[in-house]
Amino acid sequence: MARRPLPRILTNSAPLARMAHSASLARSRAFARSAADSASDVFHPLITIGRGLRRLGAAGRGRWAETPKDQRGPLAFFVAACVLVVWLVPYGPLLALIGVMGAGAWAGRERTPVVTGPSEAETERLRALYEALVPYLSAEGDPSPLYAHGGDWERAFAEYAFDDSGRLERLQLKYPAYFTDGEDRSRVRIEQVLYAKAGRGREYRFTWDELANQLTLTVLDALPTDIAAQRFVTSPGETVLGFTDPDSVQRTLPVTGGEETRDAPPVVWRTGQRSTEPHLLVLGQPGTGATTLLRSIALQALQHGDVLVIDGSGTGEYGCLVGRHGVLGVESGLAGALATLEWASHETERRLIAGNRARQAGGAAPEDTRRPLWIIADRPTALSHIAVAEERDDPQRWLQVPLRHGRAAQVTVVVADQFETAELLSDPVRAHTKARVVLGPATAEEVRAVLGAPPHTTPPAQVPPGRGYARLGNAPVLRLQVPATPDPLDDATGQAHRQAVTALLPEHTVPADGAGPSEPVTGGQRMDVGKAVAAGPSVRADEAEPDDGAATAEAAPEAEETGSVAEPVGASARVRTDKGGEPRVVKGSVEAVRAEG
Repeated sequence: MARRPLPRILTNSAPLARMAHSASLARSRAFARSAADSASDVFHPLITIGRGLRRLGAAGRGRWAETPKDQRGPLAFFVAACVLVVWLVPYGPLLALIGVMGAGAWAGRERTPVVTGPSEAETERLRALYEALVPYLSAEGDPSPLYAHGGDWERAFAEYAFDDSGRLERLQLKYPAYFTDGEDRSRVRIEQVLYAKAGRGREYRFTWDELANQLTLTVLDALPTDIAAQRFVTSPGETVLGFTDPDSVQRTLPVTGGEETRDAPPVVWRTGQRSTEPHLLVLGQPGTGATTLLRSIALQALQHGDVLVIDGSGTGEYGCLVGRHGVLGVESGLAGALATLEWASHETERRLIAGNRARQAGGAAPEDTRRPLWIIADRPTALSHIAVAEERDDPQRWLQVPLRHGRAAQVTVVVADQFETAELLSDPVRAHTKARVVLGPATAEEVRAVLGAPPHTTPPAQVPPGRGYARLGNAPVLRLQVPATPDPLDDATGQAHRQAVTALLPEHTVPADGAGPSEPVTGGQRMDVGKAVAAGPSVRADEAEPDDGAATAEAAPEAEETGSVAEPVGASARVRTDKGGEPRVVKGSVEAVRAEG
């Protein structure tokens, strides 16, 4: 029997294709999609509650499975008792239903997935850093190496953080116990690798934890440079050298930077009889802020003491202090520096003797021995070079007594010089200056040679004036930014800084010739201490003869010829005449001279 052919609609696919792409079918699909979206919006609360109830049920089954068999009976009895109590409470079932629905809605809510772990670019950086450390933190024969080529970097890097730009901001890594973390050379090698791979141009701090075999790298913010000279809230005997990182010190001071007042962490240097580092040494390159630091120290010291300034550079950077109350002298010439330092040496001895006699008598030290005396020497090696050329005494020789016995006599010595001439500093200066500061660009070896320990931070890309490192005795090395204290007499100084420094200067003292305070104190109104010492021998204060006004009158023209910076009012070196008419210097205490004059 012959088979009948199938209908054409079943053998030809063209009609089916036309039906699939017809407009009516497209409209039907769009309607079905919109209906599904509307239904999902309408039933979204029910869907959320159902998903939450499913999650709560799964959590309950897991809790029941984790419960030991011997504790399932008491747990079931407790649940049944709760259900019975809820059933007996008025409106209990309704409230229980509402609570279950709310718990299901909270558990079934859609949570935004939290992106954890580093991104692909950050992972590549961490892997590259790990591979760079392999040659330095691996050893042959290690059965389970922590660092190996192609190894797992997540085992070595315990913590890491990136900033918004994708640069490494913090990294805590582990290193093997056999790594020689006690050797500076090994540490420096690892720090150089991290500095190169983490990105140059920023300052990093490295914290070594030898006990836990961990190294932490942290990116440091730049120290503020907008803090100018001002009155700092300190007690007598405390001097602010500058400011450092917040987590390096446990103290803050209110400071004014720009137009706002904020708290800043200071580097406080303590002097006096109980200080372990009573003297300071500052080294740096030219123009790095050493003179600025000494000027800031002098302004702070004048609040409670007297100041002697030796300006070896002779550029007049301390001209604003001439003739001020508490400033005993500002000398830039060799003769004046020798005479001033010689007086300071004798004054230190006198204070020691007077204090010893007072203690032996069972009394307090005299008042004139308790007022702090500051000797600020800026570039004394320049004067030492001139002294060698003229075959005269080295001015640094007279610093030996104040350096050795200054702490007991309330005498503080501050010395500043440059790296190029640091070898010309005398042995007493190097031995007795336990507080030290390095300013300007310097290598880790130079910082270690001066401070006795290398810095734990990388050098900054740009070094502003007054930027460096400080170490007080055996304390850790701290970053330092000196407050801006420029010379107010310099034309390049801004008006704001000039007013800030001028506001800190003491008032002018009355000159010896009786001129008013408003008149400038010049070298012609004072006599040259250096010439007075050269003119005749010096005697002690108890051997001095009555003052003669003619001596001062005869010495005044001689002082005008020298042209050196004159000794301000209050210095304890005065010229008198002996019976033969020769001038001589009488050394005594500052208060005694003030009382006589």
